[in-house]
Amino acid sequence: MIVIDASALAKYLLREEGWERVSGHIRSGGVYSVDHVVKEVANAIWKHYCVRGVIGGDKARELYRALRRMVSTGVVVVESEGRYIDEAFELSVAHGLTVYDALYVAQALRRECALLTSDERQAKAARGIGVRAILV
Repeated sequence: MIVIDASALAKYLLREEGWERVSGHIRSGGVYSVDHVVKEVANAIWKHYCVRGVIGGDKARELYRALRRMVSTGVVVVESEGRYIDEAFELSVAHGLTVYDALYVAQALRRECALLTSDERQAKAARGIGVRAILV
């Protein structure tokens, strides 16, 4: 079992450098995240289209549909962020993380599993509280 954050899931969908390592973890199964991941990854797709202009509108829609399929078919099991928000807030204050990033750390901590991320700061904070962080 592993918790995937938005940075790693966006890397996978957008085929950014290192996406293959994320793919291996996804194919292994048992991938969890908080429901906030959908909003964050959708925003990353939007940014690639509207701000950076590196993908077209059709590709953006295709990637968004792929994201929704991953969730609806259980490839990524999403849980309510409400289950972790109190712990996430405390982690954010104690470790200088955004609450968004701390949600994934709190989920991994409570589930006693690793966190898959592309965020070095988040990985360092997770390791500091005993969560195994896999930086991709």
